[in-house]
Amino acid sequence: MEPLTEHRQVSGPVVYGFLRLVRVPAARQAALTASLAEYCRSHEFQLSGVFTDRGTEAGSAAFTGLLDVLALPDVYGVVAPALSHLGPKAIAAERGRRIEAAGSRLLLIRRPTPTHPSDSRSAPVRRRRGTTRVRDAES
Repeated sequence: MEPLTEHRQVSGPVVYGFLRLVRVPAARQAALTASLAEYCRSHEFQLSGVFTDRGTEAGSAAFTGLLDVLALPDVYGVVAPALSHLGPKAIAAERGRRIEAAGSRLLLIRRPTPTHPSDSRSAPVRRRRGTTRVRDAES
């Protein structure tokens, strides 16, 4: 897929990455960082940095640093692999609100899945197929 800018050097919207990595090997961190960079490249965002949270508390230094850079002019948003990278559900919800309150967008590479099939009309419907047994004519 070719960029829409046709390889011209155009600075895209500035975004920052955020990864929550608790007990994650270095290879996994490198793969996640590469996926953020590829996502930004394909969507023509300028990835200006990646904040890595290694703690489990809500007020981590990495998230505080992220909020500080979101206050800078011309910052478009935050990119993360999934909502779980913002923390456990309660913390992730609060962090999402704080990112939006800063006037930035939260871009998730992998969207949350609906909790119930009726929540998504585009989800495929699975039906069980009945099995039929063929009986011998003599029995």
